[in-house]
Order: sequence, then structure tokens, then C-alpha cells
Amino acid sequence: MPSLHTIAFIVVFAGSLAFFTFNILRLAGYLRIGKADARTDKPGERIRNVLTVAFGQTKLLREPLAGILHFLIFWGFVILLSAIIETIGEGIVPGFSLRFLGPLYPPLAVAQELIGLLSVLSVAVSLVRRYVRPPARLDVEGHSRFDATLILLWILAIILSMFGQNGSNIARGADLANGARFVSLPLAAFFDAGPSGNVAGWFAFFWWTHILLVLGFLNYLPFSKHLHILSSVPNVFFAKLGRRGTLKTLNLADESAVRFGVADVEDLSWKQLLDGYTCTECGRCTAVCPAAATGKLLSPKKIIVDIRKRLVEKAPGMLASGRKTAGAVETATAGAGATPTDGGRQLVDGYITEEELWACTTCMACVQECPVQIEHVDAIVDMRRYLVLNESRFPKEMQATFQNLERNFTPWAFSHSARADWAEGMNIPRMAGTPPSNTERILFWVGCAGAYDARYTKVTRAFARLMQIAGIEFAILGTEEKCTGDPARRAGNEYLAQMLMAENVQVLNGHGVKKIVTTCPHCFNILLNEYPQLGGRYEVVHHSDFLLGLIDSGKLKLTVEQRAKVTYHDSCYIGRYNQLYDEPRRAISSVPGVELVEMPRNRDRGFCCGAGGARMFMEETTGKRVNVERTEEALRLKPDVIGTACPFCMTMMTDGVKDRDASATVIVKDIAEIILEAVADGVPAA
Repeated sequence: MPSLHTIAFIVVFAGSLAFFTFNILRLAGYLRIGKADARTDKPGERIRNVLTVAFGQTKLLREPLAGILHFLIFWGFVILLSAIIETIGEGIVPGFSLRFLGPLYPPLAVAQELIGLLSVLSVAVSLVRRYVRPPARLDVEGHSRFDATLILLWILAIILSMFGQNGSNIARGADLANGARFVSLPLAAFFDAGPSGNVAGWFAFFWWTHILLVLGFLNYLPFSKHLHILSSVPNVFFAKLGRRGTLKTLNLADESAVRFGVADVEDLSWKQLLDGYTCTECGRCTAVCPAAATGKLLSPKKIIVDIRKRLVEKAPGMLASGRKTAGAVETATAGAGATPTDGGRQLVDGYITEEELWACTTCMACVQECPVQIEHVDAIVDMRRYLVLNESRFPKEMQATFQNLERNFTPWAFSHSARADWAEGMNIPRMAGTPPSNTERILFWVGCAGAYDARYTKVTRAFARLMQIAGIEFAILGTEEKCTGDPARRAGNEYLAQMLMAENVQVLNGHGVKKIVTTCPHCFNILLNEYPQLGGRYEVVHHSDFLLGLIDSGKLKLTVEQRAKVTYHDSCYIGRYNQLYDEPRRAISSVPGVELVEMPRNRDRGFCCGAGGARMFMEETTGKRVNVERTEEALRLKPDVIGTACPFCMTMMTDGVKDRDASATVIVKDIAEIILEAVADGVPAA
């Protein structure tokens, strides 16, 4: 007959598992209110992501000290699961252990002891780090800090109780690890020092303490930000593959849609809701956000945490009433995304303000740094879509931008008929009306800034001249070219974006275009990654990569020495969006005499210029200007030239130099200009 000890354990264990299962199913059920999102393709690639990001902790290790501490604690718990299994087994069958593993058991015992010791040290360092010199990204007060501290102390107590359990077990002569427990073994002497009858009591005390702490920890997780311990692996598995900055297309022809974009949690996909569960509140996203760093209201962490809070608040009522989709059982007084019971509150406005959403530059720094693959930018743009398409709420400057895009097919108030004026006198053919030779022509997509901006037309001419020198057969669309729709799409005006995209696809496909080269990273990104959504599939190359190919192939010979210290500013849309980091640097370094120096924040940690996400067309009135922050970083290197590969970056960095360098000794140049000056028969841009 089972002992009282065994019966008590089985009751406690079964009750704990039941309570845990109930809460996990409850939270999983809340995801049902989210929209469908296919995330099961390419299982092999998804498993690789889990192995490298979730288990390999590669994102966390980008910050070495915190990463190592977390790595040790994480893997400590994974390995110590074997010790927990032994404890559970002991509760059902007294004397149970994993000794049936034979010769593998002593090494396992050593691993348990070593990992336990390292975890204790990691927890101690984490506590000191959190309270003595906490990183700015961590909350220093409030529930989040309490939660983190509680979890760390809980982990510490679990490990210490394990050592106590092992030590007392050795003292009673029941451990068969043959002296492998090098931490617990010295503790056994303490238990031996007391009356022999106390040894069994000590073991029972530590055993019950250990198992209750473990089961309590398990059941606390669903109510803690440390729920990510359970949700991070699936969240990484279901993360967006490929170019993570690619935005999804809205079905604007869906007549059943109550609204477009995201007003409340039921408008988000189940994966976006899972992101909310998975946020660790580590603050890495906010620490690298250019808006947050310069005093704006936006915090990417807060956006995701707010999604979780609103989901937990709203989902129970929706599921109880049978509402799983927006629009059902809604009243005019409750608002588009609100239930009659929550006073008209919804995610947008109720939790997240317009100011937060419009501060985002869509630079993807938050997504790059997130250790659990959360997709902040998609959620932000989806909420912008709601504001623009349903509420007509957007910064007043965007009114003119949208109107210009509709009338002139460019964000600025320039005549469409002047789109090819930059090419005057350069003898550049148009796609229309010029029969190609036997060689397949490349389309040079000029872009709006390349066609109209007085400064950047010099870059356009420089790049065109370089292609002519290299003997490249290319053509332009001229007045057939319209804005790609990127500013409208990132600003949430999906209707206008799709209109421009569809018209451009019709023109491109009509000319049989196969390969496109462009100087604008924003045009590059949308043409390459988002035009296929509307039937436009092309080989798209950014001019920094294209120029490097011409240099490597010998079609461009750089013979004129340019003695200059150059620091290169990474464009977010060719960097984090499309992983082009080495190509621009190699192209610049190919110029004789150039010394390339790096800013502290470079490559995938590069700091945004502040113009992305249609911020180029909005005023920046709060805090420090993002471009000034970036320019100051560049100027501290005392360069001769700040190199760029983007028209928006050039404008922002040039304005920053004017603001901070009164003597104007530093020049902002595009890669094409730097290279043209090194070509013997090159003609510098006028």
C-alpha cells in the first residue's frame, strides 16, 4: 500500500499539473481571437532557427555579459531537469534515481552539480547587476523589477534545495553517484554531525522544499513575464522567415472586412498575440530604438507588453460571448474594437497612442535585437493602417505627401513631367520606344529623390555615368516611373501604396523587365521583397552591390587616389532589411587612398538616420533629432567624408552636419560619387 508520503506527493503533483494545464490552455485559448497566419512552411529552416536562436541563445549573446549569464541559467535549468525527474521519481517510488543509466550516471551527477553551481553564481551576479548598476534598458522599479527579482530568488532557492537534498541523501547513504557530487558531498558532513535520526528528516525537508518550489515556479509562470520560458521556443519556430521586414498585403477587396489594419487585439494575428506572451521585457528593443534614444514616446517593449495586457483583458469576454472576430456583437457606442463591457477602450488609443505609432522609423533595430524573434514593426504598421484607412488620422504633414503621391506620383510637389529632367544631356535611353540590342537591358530605377532632389540628382548622374563608363546597357522609364509606394505603405496608406505598386508592375511587366538596379534602399527593398505580392518578380540589385561587381570584374578601374578618412553610415533598408553590409564597405575600400573607419554603432547595430517609415516627410518636434544623434556619432571620428548609400540618409546626414559642423569641413557623399572621383575618365557630378 502506498505510503502517506507517496499519496501526499501524488495529490500535490496532480493538482499542480492540473492547475498549470488549465492556465496554459486558458492563455493558448486567447490566441484563438487572433487572425489566421500561416507559419508552418519550411520546417527545416524553422527548426534551425530554434536550435540557434532559442537553444543557442545567439541573440542574447550579442550582449556578452547578460547573454552568458542567461545562457548558464537557461542551460542550467535544462540539465537540472534530470535532477527534477529524480525528485519526482522519489515521490512515487522511494529511493528512485537515474542510476539505471549505469556508467553515464556519475558524469550526469557531475554535470548537475557543476551547472547548479554556475547557475548560483549567475543568479548572484544577475542580482548584483540588477540592483547595483542596472542597465538603462531594465525597469528599475515596479512590478517588472519585482517579478524579475522573485524569479531569480526562486531559481536560487530551487538549486540550493537541490544541493541540500543531495547532501542529506549522501549522508543517509542512499546516493549511488560514487562521490561525483562534488558540491553536495561536503554538505553531507553537516548532516552527519547531527543525531543520526535527523538525517532522514533533513532529506524529507529538502525534498519537499525542492519539489514544492519547482511546482510553484511552474505554476507562477503563466502569471509572469517569465512565461517566455514556455513560449519562446514556439515563438522562434513560428517567426517570419526570409526578409523579416517584408510587410504583408491587405486584401482591400474583402467586402466582409469590418475594418482594415489593427484597432484592437482581435485584428492582430495569433502570432502577433503570441509575441505578447513571449516578451521578456528585457528592454533590448527599446535600448536600440532611435525614437526612444532621442526622447520620443515610443518604446517597442511597451507596444508588445500592451498587446499582452489588452489580450488578457479582452479575450475572456470575447470567448465567453462566442465572439472571435471583429465586428460581431459590436455597438456604435462601444467603438470599432471595443466590447460593451470595457467602456469603449481598445488597443489603439486605450493603450497605445498615435504619438507612439508615428514616432517609429521602421528601422528594424528592435526586431534585430529581440532574443525571441518578436515582430514589433509589423504590429506598429498594422496599427498605422487602421488610423489611416479607417480613421483618416495621421500627422498633418502626411496630408500633402499623400496628395502628392496621388497627383504627381512622388511624395513632393514636383511635376511628373519633370521626372527625367536629371538625365538631360546624358544620352540615356528610355525603356519605351528604344529597341534593345541582343544584350538584356538593365532597368535603372531612379526613384523620386533620384529624380527630383537637387542634391541627390548628382548621385543619380554619377551612378549613370559609372554604368556608361563600364559599358553597361541600361535604360530608364522616365515619366513611366512612379513612386514605388514605399512611403505610403510604411505610413499605413495601403490603398495608395497598392495603387502605385500595381501601376508600376503593369509598366514593368509590359516592358518585360527582368533586372533592376536602383540607388534607393527603400525602392530596392519594396521592389525585391514586396512587389512579388502583386505579380512583380524581378532581380533587383542595389547600386552599392552593383558597383562592387563592376569593380571586381574590372569594368571599373579605380586609379585616382582619394586621400580621405571615410565613415560609412548603414542604411537600415539595405542593412537590417536585406543584409547588405560588406558590399558597400568593400566598394568604398576599393578606392585608393581611402581610410574606412567605423562608427561604434555599425552594420546590424547601425543607428537609423531618422527618415524611414515615412518619417522623412514628418516634422520631428519631440526630443533630440535622430539625424543629429547619428551625425554626432560620425563627427566624433573626425572624418573627411560621411559615406551613404541612400537618398534619405544623405539628406538627414547632410542636415545633421550643417547643424553640428559650423565650419562644414565634413562632406556627405554617396558611394557612387566616391567611386566616380577615383575613375580616371570619370566626370564628377555637377
